[in-house]
Amino acid sequence: MEEMQPFKNRWREALVASLIVANLFVWLAVSLREERKELRVYFIDVGQGDAILIESPTRGRVLIDGGRNRQVVSELGRILPFGDKRIDVVIATHPDADHIGGLPEVVRRYKVGIFVEPGVRAESSLDEELDARLREKNISQVLASRGQVINFGDGATLTILFPDRDVSEWDTNDASIVARLDYGESPFLFTGDAGIQTENILMSIGREVLDTDILKAGHHGSRTSTSLTFAEVVTPEYTIISAGKGNSYGHPHKEVLSILERVGSQIKNTALSGTIIFETDGEILRLK
Repeated sequence: MEEMQPFKNRWREALVASLIVANLFVWLAVSLREERKELRVYFIDVGQGDAILIESPTRGRVLIDGGRNRQVVSELGRILPFGDKRIDVVIATHPDADHIGGLPEVVRRYKVGIFVEPGVRAESSLDEELDARLREKNISQVLASRGQVINFGDGATLTILFPDRDVSEWDTNDASIVARLDYGESPFLFTGDAGIQTENILMSIGREVLDTDILKAGHHGSRTSTSLTFAEVVTPEYTIISAGKGNSYGHPHKEVLSILERVGSQIKNTALSGTIIFETDGEILRLK
């Protein structure tokens, strides 16, 4: 995997992406930021949906999904400093409404460097609106592929694990982008709504890649994701379920909770806890 380079010139990104070169080069303007030692990950409470903000020690930012509506914009306003409208990379794991509903407004209000998506379409007005916003702002769009790496330039990296093939004709959930975040000794695994079919593909990569401390449970804790075999490979210390309080789907399903308890994972649910924040200096992981 190629070495990545830091951002330069006030967050101007450079990108190398082709059919045979599978690396994202995200350039971080370290000199323009207040540096700290900790990486923070916010599992944002957006009701029945997903939205995750990663902020590296040098303030590199990746937003994974944007919930069902504009609530994500309000929550980002509480998290980020007043007037700070920069998000370096936005990743839409897949085009279902509860994952991209808030992204058109994010793209409209924020300065986004790169937009990453899996290559599957929902053929919805929401998907079309998001495309229009991206074109309007002239934001680079990148097709996700296994092996692409976002390097924050400060020791933190986000690696795409899936898709590893053309998923344009797949069910949108199973086409979800799956990514691993590394910073020191506390890796995270983000799974979108990936189901058991995709989990089985991921397990072919190798146990060491999936073995992570924090798992974002697939599909809001639905029984269609988080098989026992997958959970035993990941062995997460914490599992985050992003779901809405009293949602009509019954998420999280009791079968999934039982599996996670069986592998000894501590379960945190945004429906019960609101926005969930982890902080790590690379050695010690803290649940804030």
